[in-house]
Amino acid sequence: MIKIPIIDLKKQIGPIRGELDAAIKKVIDNTNFILGEEVRNFEESVKKYCRVKYALGVSNGTDAIKLALVALGIKPGEGVLCPNFTYYATASSIATMGAVPVFVDIEPDTYNISAPKIEEAVKRSKNINLKAVVPVHLYGQCADIDNIVKLAQNYGLKVIEDTAQAFGAEYKGEKAGTIAECGAVSFYPGKNLGAFGDAGMVLTNSQSLAERLDILRNQGNKEKYQHVLLGYNHRMDTIQAAILQVKLKYLDAWNKKRQENAGYFDRNLEGLGIKTPLVAKYSTHIYHQYVLRLNNPSSGLIEHLRKKGIDTRVYYPVPLHLQECFTYLGYKKGDFPESEKASIETLAIPVYPDLTKEEMDYIISSIEEFLR
Repeated sequence: MIKIPIIDLKKQIGPIRGELDAAIKKVIDNTNFILGEEVRNFEESVKKYCRVKYALGVSNGTDAIKLALVALGIKPGEGVLCPNFTYYATASSIATMGAVPVFVDIEPDTYNISAPKIEEAVKRSKNINLKAVVPVHLYGQCADIDNIVKLAQNYGLKVIEDTAQAFGAEYKGEKAGTIAECGAVSFYPGKNLGAFGDAGMVLTNSQSLAERLDILRNQGNKEKYQHVLLGYNHRMDTIQAAILQVKLKYLDAWNKKRQENAGYFDRNLEGLGIKTPLVAKYSTHIYHQYVLRLNNPSSGLIEHLRKKGIDTRVYYPVPLHLQECFTYLGYKKGDFPESEKASIETLAIPVYPDLTKEEMDYIISSIEEFLR
């Protein structure tokens, strides 16, 4: 039986293994393992790639959101709006620093946070001192960030773009993560641009924010042993930066291949009564995930594909308001209907760049077999 994983990092790494080994060896030889020269080089490369003024390497994507919140002055007890249908880290970054996650439902077609629902959430949260909103660019395409920023300005809210799944995507010609006050990036190994461990980055065009973030990520140090802020140990490892510097050169080609694979699936799944991903007019899509939707629970199709050796997953089977750790917020089932529907009607199939045509045809025929 054919085995097709949701992502195959061995296939990705193989052709560039020599470059990666050389980059890692250089770091080992220099022994500057934290915020070394390679971190600075990678930050410069990301600045050019994203056309942004400042890029600061940090420990991971979760810490990138937290650092951005702290740098923007968000304090414990204050409210931060975020989508209800996303990975736990978006909300945990808010909650673990003592702020209050305020969940917002999603658009039914892009699965991104809904701008009108943000306004509804603001109006119903009169008892919470709302200070910010963290829209997520889910699955590889941007949320409607212009409208979100306008709403935020109307209500005096800061905006942090959670760009963990969309590094390299564009919104109206601008790179994801560069439009609002800050963009938080994850380089978790499974991302389109992934490290060999945890790593992240904060993007901003604000000099004052960049200076504050630089201090906060490094134990509050402005100079060694001179702690001007209560900072954190959220620095980027030099080895991860060296790896990412090598892989960044290939990112656009990898993303283009994901788009080609997605287009092949779109064409060949048409007419089967299954909803393929919608690409919003204002955004490109880099297909961190290729997410299908049925008009009924997707569990039967998932089970069928797994039996055929195709790794198929739901991102995300439990909306945040129904997670046990967030019961203290007082939400209940039915509060976010679009998120709840998406959690049972969607599934992701492999779309990574190294898929062969034979593998994609096998995935398509396996879906057809179930639906027909």
